[in-house]
Amino acid sequence: MNVLYEDNHLLVVEKPYGVPSQADSSGDDDMLSLCKAYIKKKYGKPGEVYLGLVHRLDRPARGVMVFARTSKAAARLSAQIRSGAFEKTYLAVLTAAPKETKGALWHHLVKDEAARIARVADENIPGAKKAGLEYEVLQTKDGLCFVSIRLLSGRYHQIRAQFSHIGCSVYGDMKYGPRDIKAELALFASRVCLDHPTKGDRMCFSLTPRHFPFDLFDK
Repeated sequence: MNVLYEDNHLLVVEKPYGVPSQADSSGDDDMLSLCKAYIKKKYGKPGEVYLGLVHRLDRPARGVMVFARTSKAAARLSAQIRSGAFEKTYLAVLTAAPKETKGALWHHLVKDEAARIARVADENIPGAKKAGLEYEVLQTKDGLCFVSIRLLSGRYHQIRAQFSHIGCSVYGDMKYGPRDIKAELALFASRVCLDHPTKGDRMCFSLTPRHFPFDLFDK
């Protein structure tokens, strides 16, 4: 457990590759349960440990993940997510470069529960939700594109679905990209900024990916 920060209200950790954010049908260890076990053991807490899941990362993604240690903190962080004060920045390696080196993507997405993917759809389709992100191309090399992404909404698989829709799927994405690239998904939650739920101080937590294919690019 790589703990980036903890106090009585927050727990900020690094989520590894392949670990789901919360329990699912696979029965595999998940971040919520692992973090609860960490707190229970470290502080010798009896009974059930409270830990609020305020945001999620896709199972094959890595990076910064924030949990709330009290219900009040969970409510206030959730309010920040709705208002946009909870800022999430990702780094990704794409299989092709977007036409513009800097821009925004806006689509409406529908979640396909059976296939467990998000599809770009007309805004009038039932269940369609608006999804937005801003991106900037940082480097290109060997046909790959290294980008920084700031989420403007928090939709299911939105980064993967939106970039795939414009022909620039995330490297290693077997759901939305070419199936001949068998590699770890190159999507990394690199930075989260939030207002402390009780003190109000602005706080940012960052990590730098050093694994392939991020290691192909200069940091």
